[in-house]
Amino acid sequence: MSLVRLRIKGISYSQTQNGAYALLLSEQDGDRQLPIVIGAFEAQSIAIALEKDIKPPRPLTHDLFKSFSDQFSIRIKQVIIHKLVDGVFYSSLICEREEMEEIIDARTSDAVALALRFNAPIFTYKNILDKAGIQLRSGETSNNPLAKGIVVDDPASKKANPPSPSRERLKHKSLKELKKALEQAVKNENYEKAAQLRDEISRRE
Repeated sequence: MSLVRLRIKGISYSQTQNGAYALLLSEQDGDRQLPIVIGAFEAQSIAIALEKDIKPPRPLTHDLFKSFSDQFSIRIKQVIIHKLVDGVFYSSLICEREEMEEIIDARTSDAVALALRFNAPIFTYKNILDKAGIQLRSGETSNNPLAKGIVVDDPASKKANPPSPSRERLKHKSLKELKKALEQAVKNENYEKAAQLRDEISRRE
């Protein structure tokens, strides 16, 4: 089976599952998108890895895994989303240590968060993209396809219930206030709030 390379398109609040988030992966050499519902913690970890300006004062779980792996010369070469069963994605980490290769099972959200930290490419099989991928219509944005059938990272993601974003409240703040609040949220390790503030700042800039 042929592998298709994916890139991270972004993360948005899920419109189909209350309080969850949607990770959107896109085909590198095509126009299909692969949306996956993930939990709040994993969404924050991925967002922080994508946002170079947010530096946690202490390492998150995925940062700790990266430091641990570096200490013992373990490298993640690539991530493969290899299976889709009953609406749940299954992924593998292809790891290497002292020229020995090992395959480790992982949730897709964890695998993506680690791929970002190891600068590892993300792949899936063509048949999975054919089955679960969607193609955006003209004028449709990455925030919009979430109304369609989305598969999840794992069954626990369906139970995620973080507070819904308070965008109306943020609308009344100035850009300077938002940036100051973002700095404070990172300092307090409130990454969910930091992600909301970062999104609002991005909309205005």
